[in-house]
Amino acid sequence: MMRGRFLIILTVFVMLFVLVGLNAASYVRVEREGDSEFAPDRSTMNHGATGTRALYEYLEQSGHSVERWGLPVALLMEGAEAKPSTFVVVGRTHRPFEGDEVVALLRWVEGGGRLVLIDRSPEPDLLPTSGLWRVSAEVVEKPGPDVRPENVESMTRGVKPLAPTQPTPLTRDVAQVTRSRFAGRLHVYKSGLVAPVVAVSAPPRARGPVADVAPTPAPTDEEDDFFGEEETEPLPPPKPASVADPVPVAEGVSPAPVRHLPDGRGGEGALLVDYAYGRGRIVILSDPFIVSNAGLNRSDNLLLAANVVAGGGGGDAAGLIAFDEFHQGFGAARNRFFAYFAGTPILWLFAQGAFIVMAVVWTRGRRFARPLPAPHVDRRSKLEFVASMAELQQRARAYDLAVENIYGRTRRALARYGGVGVDAPPAELAARVAARSGRDARGLEALLRECEDAMAGAPLSARRALSLVAQLRDLERELGIRMRAREIRQAEAR
Repeated sequence: MMRGRFLIILTVFVMLFVLVGLNAASYVRVEREGDSEFAPDRSTMNHGATGTRALYEYLEQSGHSVERWGLPVALLMEGAEAKPSTFVVVGRTHRPFEGDEVVALLRWVEGGGRLVLIDRSPEPDLLPTSGLWRVSAEVVEKPGPDVRPENVESMTRGVKPLAPTQPTPLTRDVAQVTRSRFAGRLHVYKSGLVAPVVAVSAPPRARGPVADVAPTPAPTDEEDDFFGEEETEPLPPPKPASVADPVPVAEGVSPAPVRHLPDGRGGEGALLVDYAYGRGRIVILSDPFIVSNAGLNRSDNLLLAANVVAGGGGGDAAGLIAFDEFHQGFGAARNRFFAYFAGTPILWLFAQGAFIVMAVVWTRGRRFARPLPAPHVDRRSKLEFVASMAELQQRARAYDLAVENIYGRTRRALARYGGVGVDAPPAELAARVAARSGRDARGLEALLRECEDAMAGAPLSARRALSLVAQLRDLERELGIRMRAREIRQAEAR
């Protein structure tokens, strides 16, 4: 039995050793490719050139309340103790937004949330129409597979620094911004019109001491041609606005989107636009390079990125800022243990080990021979049994049974000692025993007959029963035929 188990255990260890050797021999370590602008990773956990970890840590150290959001967007309004006031989506995510997620996100914005989209071409579903206005994105130049994001000179070749078109909370303290040559171009349209409309209107509500209202520029020549020339009086100089002096907007009419930065390509294209949607706002920045680890230190890109994400407010004024990591592939449902060992043979080793364990359990659970009863161990001692039987016979006054128990064993021993059968008459048995031992044959015959009469039902008292049993035990001891002594010797011999 032990030999069979040892062979099974040895076989299992040999199989494990062979599997480890095969996995080690066949494993080819895949070098992690560097960040590529063709397939970027815009996660706040990525410290590479295309990641946004530097911006996240800057906001965190600047006193802003930031969080990596790893839950579905439906929980933005449900089940969270600290609900985010700003939700940031950077770049084209690894996991696309589903239809119900878009509906939940826009419902959150409509209820007063602030959505920040930083991408060359955001998802059209995330750019809903607001009143008479809609915003679309155009990709002018796409990066190729050979474009390295860490090569800043190559990313910004031929691009001139940009200056804000007007002072707004999103361009606070920003003098120049350096975009990449792959930045998208944002267009603001008015419903029913084909040509882009110059989107200068009431900016978002004030978040600090800086005025939110920008001066309205005079119409350009292109606008005069489109809407018709009209003589207008020169506008008076604008006065600073405050929270107490909101910009009047016609009831039921959504304010026009605000163009904060041009794209520098000429025309009406913009790099940074935000507009109202319900009680919230949607902010679009069409160049992820500005907020990436590689481009954050160029010109005033860091200040612009912080203003765009925090809304121009500092510290707790911006509320909780949540960076979307759920759609970047770091959702709460992802198993971090398996993600840590991804790309290594460790997972295959675990799978093969589990297969071996299941095989052993399955084989050990099947019967390969006839069923055997479980060994029964008598937990009671013989003295316990004798004491119990004696107490029962004494309470029942069954003295004949007590004599019968002793006499039966003594008679068999005497028959073996005299060389006669067990069923021999008392006279013959007594004569043969007396002839061999030299005892009185008549006295021995009388003892045997009295014991048999007691067993047959003759009157018997407790005292007389004890006397008969004592005589039988003395006879066994004198003749050396005690059954218990012989059994003990036989047990020791085994």
